[in-house]
Amino acid sequence: MKKFDKDRLILGFAGPVLALVVALALTTVVLLASGQNPFEPYRIMFDSASYADVQVLIINQAGTYYLAALAVAVGFRMNLFNIGVDGQYRLAAMMAALVGASVELPGPLHIALIVIVAMFVGAFWSGIAGFLKTTRGVSEVVSTIMLNSIATALVAWMILPKNFGEQPAGSNNLTTGEIPESGWFPGLPMADGAGEIYGFTFVAAGCGVLYWFALNRTRFGFDLRATGASESAAQASGVDAKKMVLTSMLISGAVAGLAGMPTLLGDTHTYSLDFPTGIGFTGITIALLGRNNPLGIALSALLIAFLDKSSASLDQYGYEKEIATIMQGLIVISVVVSYELVRRYGIRRQQQKVGEELAAGHALTTEKEAAL
Repeated sequence: MKKFDKDRLILGFAGPVLALVVALALTTVVLLASGQNPFEPYRIMFDSASYADVQVLIINQAGTYYLAALAVAVGFRMNLFNIGVDGQYRLAAMMAALVGASVELPGPLHIALIVIVAMFVGAFWSGIAGFLKTTRGVSEVVSTIMLNSIATALVAWMILPKNFGEQPAGSNNLTTGEIPESGWFPGLPMADGAGEIYGFTFVAAGCGVLYWFALNRTRFGFDLRATGASESAAQASGVDAKKMVLTSMLISGAVAGLAGMPTLLGDTHTYSLDFPTGIGFTGITIALLGRNNPLGIALSALLIAFLDKSSASLDQYGYEKEIATIMQGLIVISVVVSYELVRRYGIRRQQQKVGEELAAGHALTTEKEAAL
């Protein structure tokens, strides 16, 4: 039994490690092919990450990525591909910003209202895809892609000054108005003016703990994993598969709604045209690399955040900062390939072990028969 657990642990780490090694090697080849130093960019990025202010940026970005990846992971564990996290995140952030800017409440109540609105909007938007899948059999991949486009159009319409947006004097930017200070989530100031770690980053970590507990220590988590493994088998054991699909999509959307809160409540305090986009798609990469494990997702979020923030200084040394984007894309490709290779190796390894155990059992039986 111990040996089996050891093998499973090794195989669990083998996939991500192999993906990172392959992505690093391919990025080095790309640099060589372009006639650039293949190792200097990595040194520059690590040097940049040694500064305290960059480390704060990495941690803050990782918190946002972590929540987006958790939203994706909830769907993955149900064998659902919620590709609409980005639309759910942006629409939820905007609606939360609109509500937060329009009211003034005591601090905790104000923050709670903004967070609840964000979760509700995210859950509602993903729930549409869940409803279509359970009632009409529409693929969640198709419906969430379409809902991403609709969310983009809705945000663009609502932020117009003639509707719900505002245009600051002397600026071409459009915003939802600033949330009063009572709605700001307090952060953790760092020494020597290195910045502030968003308070909601710690909430993100708490969500990871809650995700692990719900998935591994509750009946709901068991039903979710069972339905994801085999819907027919789960139904045979008394699980309402359609209810689980809809519930999972609602939870995934609610967590996606939280992904905008670190930035909204800790930094911008408004939704504008400059608000980060593409977070949901990055979350897919992180969930894949982290293998839907909360700890693995955390490490993957830190890695992707490191690539994002440390690559900003590459321009100063004559290197394109898009090197980090290339590496992220190669990680996605490498993850798919490496996980399949590891899976096949694991199957062969299990078959080999079963064969060895059968041979050992046959040999023992032969010895007993000979003794008799």
